[in-house]
Amino acid sequence: MFEHTTVLLEETVQYLNTFPTGTYVDMTFGRGGHTRKILSQLDGGRVIAFDRDNTAIAEGEKLAQEVKEASNNELIMIKSNFENIKSELAKLEITEVNGIIYDLGVSSPQFDDPMRGFSYKNEARLDMRMDQNQELDAYKIVNEWTYENLVRILFRYGDEKFAKRIAREIERQREIKPIETTIQLADLVKNSIPAAARRTGGHPAKKSFQAIRIAVNDELGSLEKSLKDAIDLVNVDGRICVITFQSLEDRIVKQMFKEFSEVEIPRGLPVIPDNLKPTLKMISRKPILPTDDEQEDNHRAHSAKLRVVEKINN
Repeated sequence: MFEHTTVLLEETVQYLNTFPTGTYVDMTFGRGGHTRKILSQLDGGRVIAFDRDNTAIAEGEKLAQEVKEASNNELIMIKSNFENIKSELAKLEITEVNGIIYDLGVSSPQFDDPMRGFSYKNEARLDMRMDQNQELDAYKIVNEWTYENLVRILFRYGDEKFAKRIAREIERQREIKPIETTIQLADLVKNSIPAAARRTGGHPAKKSFQAIRIAVNDELGSLEKSLKDAIDLVNVDGRICVITFQSLEDRIVKQMFKEFSEVEIPRGLPVIPDNLKPTLKMISRKPILPTDDEQEDNHRAHSAKLRVVEKINN
């Protein structure tokens, strides 16, 4: 069993503002930290939890059985990308929920298992799939995607200013033989970056690995679609809590929450019509950050940001 410490656990569930018989969705079950905390607040309520990872689903099914035997709450596990929230909840005849949480990025067990191929520090086949059953993996991207597409994802998803040099070197190397492992790729990236630029900013392959992982799992596209549907599904007075760990995710969340919480009102209107009223209200203008103690105890909390909105209008 890999150790997993849930980031911003107390704050997220507190801001979710649960009530005992409510229905809540955990979009990223992981190892169940947030789900367990939500369930502890319920009495006759239920949690629907999504995950793409086979191991996470197995853990969740065990927890669901424990919940069934020990309480009058219910946990329902769904193995699916959270972009499918509407269609998956429709199968359960659920059209509205009382709150939704997201804990984005790679879970600690996924990252810490060297065989999953997420880490540039451990030797493994290039993989990086959150859903082990999907066809697209890091090996396919690195060895089959065009130079232009490699440059695009390295620059857009990794903010890698040496994207062209790295993509050109990938193209050169794979013509000799396939790039098969994480260490091969990490070394290739390192050797593509000028020595002076490698002296600062952490491991030189960090940005490239992030970019390829995001592309493998369509993390940003899935997030955008899922958030739009989440805003539709949550009922009035319900809340959406989102924890992000990198700027691209946070920008999507921030911009979408802003879009639905701010409206331009034409001058001279004595009463604001319902169709012009904002859908959401920001609970906190600035993101909620982990405490100094949490950041000291858990290095993965350093980049975490929690944003919270409340539905005020359908």
